Amino acid sequence: MISIVEVQETNKMIREMNLDVRTITMGISLMDCAHTDMKVFNQKVYDKITRSAEKLVKTGEDLERQFGVPIVNKRISVTPISIAAGAVHTDTYVPVAQILDKAAKEVGVNFIGGYSALVQKGCTKGDRILIDSIPEALAVTERVCSSVNVGSSRSGINMDAVKLMGDIILQTAERTKDRDSIGCAKLVVFCNAVEDNPFMAGAFHGVGERECVINVGVSGPGVIKRALEEVKGQDFETLCETIKRTAFKVTRVGQLVAQEASKRLNVPFGIIDLSLAPTPEIGDSIAEIFQVMGLEEAGAPGTTAALAILNDNVKKGGVMASSYVGGLSGAFIPVSEDHGMIQAVQRGALTLEKLEAMTCVCSVGLDMIAIPGSTSKETLAGIIADEAAIGMVNNKTTAVRVIPVIGKDVGEMVEFGGLLGYAPVMAVNPFNCAGFVNRGGRIPAPIHSFKN
Repeated sequence: MISIVEVQETNKMIREMNLDVRTITMGISLMDCAHTDMKVFNQKVYDKITRSAEKLVKTGEDLERQFGVPIVNKRISVTPISIAAGAVHTDTYVPVAQILDKAAKEVGVNFIGGYSALVQKGCTKGDRILIDSIPEALAVTERVCSSVNVGSSRSGINMDAVKLMGDIILQTAERTKDRDSIGCAKLVVFCNAVEDNPFMAGAFHGVGERECVINVGVSGPGVIKRALEEVKGQDFETLCETIKRTAFKVTRVGQLVAQEASKRLNVPFGIIDLSLAPTPEIGDSIAEIFQVMGLEEAGAPGTTAALAILNDNVKKGGVMASSYVGGLSGAFIPVSEDHGMIQAVQRGALTLEKLEAMTCVCSVGLDMIAIPGSTSKETLAGIIADEAAIGMVNNKTTAVRVIPVIGKDVGEMVEFGGLLGYAPVMAVNPFNCAGFVNRGGRIPAPIHSFKN
């Protein structure tokens, strides 16, 4: 049983260290909405989402007032649309994206995830319809987020899908070029995607999940930074223990919010995702944690080791605080959402190649990175393939959310606004990889995938 005293102990974290519950995400199954007629399917989807999530936003606001804990976002994830809409007779799922957007607006959430396809081993007809419709769907909607899983440690990497997603990302950038290609900020390509992730843009409600569930994502880079300032210069054992103890406290706050939200909404509690997800605010940065750990800038030698320490001990502290830690839990390294990362890029300390190395030990991958709009679809596919390979071989989730900003080049700044932040356009390796990504087929799973 979690007492209000535990939350009161975190008041200083909330007031001074940017501790927040980043999101309450309601996962909703759309499996029972299946129908061959688009209008009927859309009406069933709209009715189920608005009925299930009718009180989600109000409940979040009530909990904020009661416990004094900021709950920044209220969101929804749904069954991957390529599955839920698989029976619909259509050549595009854009109308489904529009109804998702309408439902999200009606209940007041800021994002709805699940415009998704799982194609790690191959594409169904529905998968291909969905993927082909992503650029238009993200251009004509405001709150819809999309994800595509192209690989897994068990299945290998679907290189046909990887190649296709390079083209889809560029098309999405072009369709939203009047807004600095922001459509790409709502699109992520995964390897080893998880079914209970509450964070956008990659959230979807997996087929192994319950009918409806509450997942909570907690974030506290500023809290970890302040705790580490108190043990500056001490040994690695002290460093690790401090991170674990702090992560424990942060997770307990999320556990309280999740349990209360579950009870009030009469929806089962799913998981707590304890992720150090930064914001553009000073003091709420993963890069600043690196500096407190002893690095001059993010990207300096030792950065990957520092991130490994951070990620591992956040997870260890989290699992001691809750029996149901899930999602992506760990440290995120989005460039545009972390002012310290932005500074490191501007100073030349952090490159795309160093970020790729860091994704071997972070919780996600290449995230919210602006690159030149002239980047080719083959180069984008190569970047996706590299990240998928890291995820496949290391049996971890990796992802690519890059934004080729049409009309902008290396060094120029891009403003996305809100939590999406701002970013300098980063250089991409100019050498050609077309002969590799155009081979087609599937990269087999590594030998250690055979565990039966």
